[in-house]
Amino acid sequence: MRLFSSSWTLLPLLKHIVRHCPADCQWTRALAPSCKLHSCRVLSADASAPQPRVTENSVEVFSHVYPRDDMTNVTAKILSKVGCQLHNRPHHPLWLIKERIKDHFYRSYIGRTGNPLFSVHDTLRPVVTVEQNFDSLLIPPDHPSRKKGDNYFLNRTHMLRAHTSAHQKELVRSGLDCFLMAGDVYRRDEIDSTHYPVFHQMEGVRLFSNHELFARVENGEDLCLFESAGRRTPQKQQTHTLEAVKLVEFDLKRALTRLVRHLFGEDLEIRWVDCYFPFTHPSFEMEVRFQGDWLEVLGCGVMEQELVRSAGAGNKMGWAFGLGLERLAMVLFGIPDIRLFWSDDERFLKQFRLSDIYQPVTFQPLSKYPPLFNDISFWLPAEGYTENDFYDLVRSIGGDLVEKVTLVDEFTHPKTKRMSHCYRVEYRHMERTLSQEEVRIIHTHIEQAAETELGVQGRF
Repeated sequence: MRLFSSSWTLLPLLKHIVRHCPADCQWTRALAPSCKLHSCRVLSADASAPQPRVTENSVEVFSHVYPRDDMTNVTAKILSKVGCQLHNRPHHPLWLIKERIKDHFYRSYIGRTGNPLFSVHDTLRPVVTVEQNFDSLLIPPDHPSRKKGDNYFLNRTHMLRAHTSAHQKELVRSGLDCFLMAGDVYRRDEIDSTHYPVFHQMEGVRLFSNHELFARVENGEDLCLFESAGRRTPQKQQTHTLEAVKLVEFDLKRALTRLVRHLFGEDLEIRWVDCYFPFTHPSFEMEVRFQGDWLEVLGCGVMEQELVRSAGAGNKMGWAFGLGLERLAMVLFGIPDIRLFWSDDERFLKQFRLSDIYQPVTFQPLSKYPPLFNDISFWLPAEGYTENDFYDLVRSIGGDLVEKVTLVDEFTHPKTKRMSHCYRVEYRHMERTLSQEEVRIIHTHIEQAAETELGVQGRF
């Protein structure tokens, strides 16, 4: 934003152990929490669809079977999250954030007929083509965000979307000029309290015709969106006039400033930082002053005209933005750990059952159960090892019992030049105290699977 060829066997194996061992078996006690944590039900139209699953030869999602190939790296653990749609569960904190954003746009942008200008699309399925996820957004073939190690591929042609922007082109092509999208997105990433392989994004797009952009400008009939002999500069694309870009940029920043002040409060301090995205130019990140620090909350920019043209709206130009719902919810509600969003613990969920979406709420911490730490050290294979493979393996076996994984030491043998890594795995149950015995069983299984699945050699 690697190949993990046979990790599909791990979660079914754990479930098999839990299902068939006696209730008082130490394996059952240790592994059952990992297998049952935060399971979810496929919602709405997908309620009758078979649960996603991985077999030796295929991946099945939403009743469609995708043949496995050398790019397949999606795991059973990740597929268990597909279809959960936390952002559409009433009174879930992600739903609250989405509804506040949606309500703000509904109230702030009204069309000539009195209806909201922006439409909302929050049930688009997360399985997309590689073309949708990358090519449609002008992401170059050698761009680092395309790496297998950073994404979940079903096979060479299909993947779990890494951003909701994967649907931009299809929505513009359908004739939409103003819309909001929300949904679950998937990225292979590190393990800590702010990173999770599934999170939720919300983004907006607004397109302008020549008349719409310049209607309120004096002598606007003399101005134009495009120029034929322009050149690309840090301030604009080659096809856009500077006047058009400045107006679109002003409208974008005003819209987003109003949005975040609507969420955080009118006295919020905001600053804009220039940045780069393949699908917008110029591009910006918004940072807000929160609790004494500058916090990046969203990215945005003027849409690349080639993207707009390829979607069939070449006579218009516009802006787009994207933000993470978890990040906003963690800040606004004081939620300290991203795993809590997947919790079925009533002590967590009942805090967000509000009579009104704007009712103030601050998360009241659950009992903080003590963490347990276990280290794992191994020699890396000569080639092919990536950290995200290891993180995926840890997630597949340890599930949400794993709070954090930290690389604590690296060593290169002076003679053989072989490298070894030492990781510290922090375990913590959100609802009870873990015993070292049950954690050690899980940790031992991680050690064994690391050798089998990743080709490392243990230094345990």
